[in-house]
Amino acid sequence: MTFKKNQIVELYIDDLGTNGEGIGHIDGYALFVVGALPGERVRVGIMKCKKNYGFARLVEVLESPAEAGRIQPRCEVARQCGGCSLQHMTYEKQLAYKEKKVKDCLERIGGVCFESPVEEDCKSGSTAVENVPQFQNIIGMDEPWYYRNKVQLPVRMGKDGQIVTGFFAGRTHDVIPVDECFLENESFRPVVGTFISIMRDMGIAPYDEKNHTGIVRHIYIRSAHISGDVMACIVVNSDIDGFVEKYGEAIVREMSDKVSTILVNSNTERTNVVLGREMRAIYGDGNLIDNIGDMKYKISPHSFYQVNPVQTEKLYNTALEFAGIRGGEVVWDMYCGIGTISLFLADKVGASGKVIGVEIVEDAIKNAKENARLNGLKNTAFYCGAAEDVVGSREIIEREGEEVMHPDVVVVDPPRKGCDASLLATILKMAPARVVYVSCDPATLARDVKILCEGEGEVAYSVKKVRPVDMFPWSGHVESIALLERVSNRKADAKVHN
Repeated sequence: MTFKKNQIVELYIDDLGTNGEGIGHIDGYALFVVGALPGERVRVGIMKCKKNYGFARLVEVLESPAEAGRIQPRCEVARQCGGCSLQHMTYEKQLAYKEKKVKDCLERIGGVCFESPVEEDCKSGSTAVENVPQFQNIIGMDEPWYYRNKVQLPVRMGKDGQIVTGFFAGRTHDVIPVDECFLENESFRPVVGTFISIMRDMGIAPYDEKNHTGIVRHIYIRSAHISGDVMACIVVNSDIDGFVEKYGEAIVREMSDKVSTILVNSNTERTNVVLGREMRAIYGDGNLIDNIGDMKYKISPHSFYQVNPVQTEKLYNTALEFAGIRGGEVVWDMYCGIGTISLFLADKVGASGKVIGVEIVEDAIKNAKENARLNGLKNTAFYCGAAEDVVGSREIIEREGEEVMHPDVVVVDPPRKGCDASLLATILKMAPARVVYVSCDPATLARDVKILCEGEGEVAYSVKKVRPVDMFPWSGHVESIALLERVSNRKADAKVHN
């Protein structure tokens, strides 16, 4: 059957895609439909056709059985905004979908067999019949609302000539005005409202992306979970000094009762990147202090920090459990950020152990070192650079000693694209007893797990445990943690903790 743009067809949805979109098939041709759920019969309008698949908009839900889990979205603009791609699905169904997503990727891409496998069906050496890995239930939230501790809001002129802020509609730069987001920290909206009032009162123009004119591009807000402190950063299409001289006093006067620190960031480039390089604090010191468990963390605007503080503690406690720390171990934390996982690990390995963190963002490494001092931890070392370049460098060996190249545990928490191939090769050469992989993309997790399980030379790994964690309720994203253990003997001079 041949399809064309704007054609209306009826479709049975049999699966969900990686971003939560419904998938249906007609004569083997796949159609992706945002807002449709498995088990539903829908009427859709074709938007784009590729050779073997296409994209369609949801026109009407014809049949929706109870088991599909359809509910009314809490947010009126959820469908247009696209940030909450699953608000039309019960939370219980979302958790089941995310569990299936992680498991399917590891089985299909990674060659991992979680069920009692037939030996010839298991392609990877990691999945021997006598060593079936555990797939643990997803860790969900009791109250999956108002959890985000960070938001980046574009500021534009609306069609009615009024300043608006909200979120970009999916795959566009059209701003969907949002008066209340049910995912972001509840303290953020008064901050946004106050700043928009200042802009109106003082005639501060919002950014015009098409003409690269106007002043305010984004409002960027972060919060600390325990103290409740709030950081507000105003991203401007101008030099900082000129903006602060003209408007800074009024901004501090009007906003200082709602926030603990205010920054101005200059971004004058034609770019989709939110923050520019030049940053200045005009109130407070420009950082936040937050707690995860017993650890304190200093957070700068540029530093990566998990957006869901409630689930972050559960995630890191699970990573710590998987790491199997007993005391005295040498641990590497690749992609360490501001040292969030590193400090959890350092606290457990004790004075006789060592944690070495690597991160490419210079500000994050500065924060990591400060955070170690803040928590009185002297058994850490942090290095700036790409993990695949830093690990095994002469600088590391000279400073830390040759023994650090034979760690007991390696923890990786890479970006969505997964680990660099050369880093995976380095991990295989280091041959730690355990690798704890924290992932925000099941597909790249599965790809990297396959490489580690296939191994190199006399070193290979086996998947022991996997557990998803729902860090992003109402979206299609899911975090997960995998424990891999070395299944081959390594060189005799290696240090091994059993």
